[in-house]
Formats: sequence, structure tokens, C-alpha cells
Amino acid sequence: MRLKHVPGAEDAVASSPFCIQNPEDFRGSWRTAFPDPNPIHIEIGMGKGRFLIQLALKHPEINYIGIEKYSSVLVRAIQKMQNMGTDAPGNLFFICTDAEKITEIFAPGEISKVYLNFSDPWPKERHAKRRLTSRQFLQHYEQILIPQGVVEFKTDNKDLFDFSLNEISDSHWKLLGCTYDLHKDEKLNAQNIMTEYEEKFSSLGNPIFKLIIASLNA
Repeated sequence: MRLKHVPGAEDAVASSPFCIQNPEDFRGSWRTAFPDPNPIHIEIGMGKGRFLIQLALKHPEINYIGIEKYSSVLVRAIQKMQNMGTDAPGNLFFICTDAEKITEIFAPGEISKVYLNFSDPWPKERHAKRRLTSRQFLQHYEQILIPQGVVEFKTDNKDLFDFSLNEISDSHWKLLGCTYDLHKDEKLNAQNIMTEYEEKFSSLGNPIFKLIIASLNA
């Protein structure tokens, strides 16, 4: 994936009070990073942050962590928080790292929910294990989630969605919800918060696919 480099993005991430540096140091004690020891939800591949910022504002009883690999993308979320001033949610932090490191950052049972929104589809078959809904990543989520912990996944890529359903059927997960047209599904769309990508894709007439799964591991 080609991204436009944003000059100064790395320095902005490194100096931002909204970003956690050396996140491995918090493994097993993430609740101490927040003002209140509430359950923790994470978004992997959070992009420019609109989805997670809105969630954090709507649910002060939950602590949120956004994970984004690219500093040139994460800096946009930082700017959103800065522009909010004192209205910025205090129950939200960001981490600039690769998703493959999540088991090094979070201890077993430390996370209650994982959000995956419009993840890179990695369309070539040889790259299947890099998809964030591959069985390899599902195993990572099982390690960090509480018993019956939940993963919510949205995409506009049908091939990736079908792949994800197949991966789930071969793993220790229970399908709680599934739709091939989220915005026409009254139940699953009731509390939906759109990402920047979702707004763009749906405006072009693309259906949005969503699934919700819970880990069967006790």
C-alpha cells in the first residue's frame, strides 16, 4: 500500500500525549494507563480515527486503544484530538505499531473487544495470512481477549468477507451476527458508527458487509 508521506509525522506521533510510547511496558497493566479501570476495546488499523473518537465520546464507560501502523495516517487522528481541545475524550489512546505485535503488547484476557474496519484485503493468495481475519490473526485475538470476547469486522470487499467467514468456520469462534448489506440491516445498523472509508464506499453504492464473532475459548 502506497501512502503519501506526511513530513514530521513520526515526530508528532513520538511527542503526542495521545500516543503511548513503548506500549510493551504496559502489557498486563493497561487499565492503569487510563483515568478509570474500565474494560478495554481496541481498533486495529484505525486509520484517521473518526470511528474510535466517536465511540470514545459515546461510551465513557469503556477505554479505547487505536492501533495504526503508519505514522502518516495516525497523525491525522492526533490532529483531530488536538482540534477538540478539552473536549477530546480522555478514555482513548493511540499506538503506532504493527498488528502482528498485539500479543507482545496485551496480556491474555486484557481486551474485551476488537474492531476491524475496512482492513487491507491483501488480495494475493500468498498473502492470505496477513489478512486481519486470517486464522493466524484470529489466534492472536483469542490470546488477548477475555472469555467470550468479541471481534467486529466491517468491509466492502466481498472476497475478503467470504474468506473471513471461512476462516471463522474452521476456528474456535461463534458467529453472533452477519450481514451482506449493513445499512439495510435494521438490527446490526442500529448503533453503527461510520468510518471515513465506510462513508466513501457506501456513497458510491457499495454494500457494507459486517460480522460479529465471539471466542469460544473459556
